[in-house]
Amino acid sequence: MALIVQKYGGSSLADADKIKNVAKRIASTKEKGNDVVAVVSAMGNTTDNLLRLAQQIHSEPDEREVDVLLSTGEIISATLVAMALRSLWYDAVSLSGAQAGIFTDKIHRRARISKIEPERILKELKSGKIVIVAGFQGMTLEMDTTTLGRGGSDTTAVALAIALHAGACHIYTDVEGVFTADPRLVPDAVKINEIGYEEMLELASYGSKVMHNRAVELGEIYSMPILVASSFTENPGTLIHGGIPMEIRNKVRGIAQDLNVAKITILGLPDKPGVAAQIFQALADADISVDTIVQNASVNNLADLTFTVTRTDLSKALRTIDPLAKKLKARECKSDTNLGKVSIVGSGMQNTPGYAAKMFTTLSAENINIQLITTAEIRITCIIEEGMMNKAVQALHKAFELDKTAA
Repeated sequence: MALIVQKYGGSSLADADKIKNVAKRIASTKEKGNDVVAVVSAMGNTTDNLLRLAQQIHSEPDEREVDVLLSTGEIISATLVAMALRSLWYDAVSLSGAQAGIFTDKIHRRARISKIEPERILKELKSGKIVIVAGFQGMTLEMDTTTLGRGGSDTTAVALAIALHAGACHIYTDVEGVFTADPRLVPDAVKINEIGYEEMLELASYGSKVMHNRAVELGEIYSMPILVASSFTENPGTLIHGGIPMEIRNKVRGIAQDLNVAKITILGLPDKPGVAAQIFQALADADISVDTIVQNASVNNLADLTFTVTRTDLSKALRTIDPLAKKLKARECKSDTNLGKVSIVGSGMQNTPGYAAKMFTTLSAENINIQLITTAEIRITCIIEEGMMNKAVQALHKAFELDKTAA
């Protein structure tokens, strides 16, 4: 008998009929002789609605209290799925993240899993039950509720699959797998049948919403294969695993886009040792991740420093940086939110020249100005105006002939 961990996203649980459909899929897996642990997200737009409600009460609500509030969405889903399974005469039990033994660090709103003690899950499985776990959440050693950040139910599922030594981890969503680009923007986007961890991690980190990047990272570290498929059809999905052949395919695998980008520029910053260290240490201490960093050449011992953060972190970043910039006697601190990131990703790019030139030429032909550029071995990312994003994704998908490539 195999143990399978499944995860169902919010769109798959948006109403009572969809919850019943998920219960039938879980029951079908159980009927095939498997033990099943199902991780669930909050129903539909529940998380967004709870966040809006919190902000109506307080413009900047306490993050600990926000975590307690948001965690209720997944608990509601878990209990309803368990009820639906019981209505089908299957014994099921719902567990919160804490009850499932998921421990995290103390960083609210984007906690990281520190350990899993799955004894309760194993006990319930041994008694023949199907276990439904509320995703996206955990508990500190002090018994405070934490959440793992948007998309964190994916991470919950992969982490549980690893801790339970499951035979497989299946991520069910409203799309049939990973595509060469967002099919809502590019109708000719092609489903990728299989993809390596490294490529999927770059796509997830730079805008693909199909998988949470930390879930992919965990899968790679522990060699846990992850299947991404639709909860509404029986069509085969995308298998994320290692050892994908490189030479027989297009070296660009996909296009990712992300509008959760903000740019901060500190003008007239004294160009001397330790200044940049002070700025980025302050951001790190505030738990703010920085992506692209550019500093221009010094003129009269003054330089301009530009970097990007997520839009959701912009207010917090400015509160951190503004007083420090004044202390360092910088001339001005500016920000811009009308931006987005577009990326091409592919393992084969690292040993083949010409991809950057082709990307820049394609964007230029569409009259799209590139504001910042960042690269990795298998990724090239350009920061552009938000309003040009759709045109950029479509043009790059066509230029690299992703619609003609067997994925």
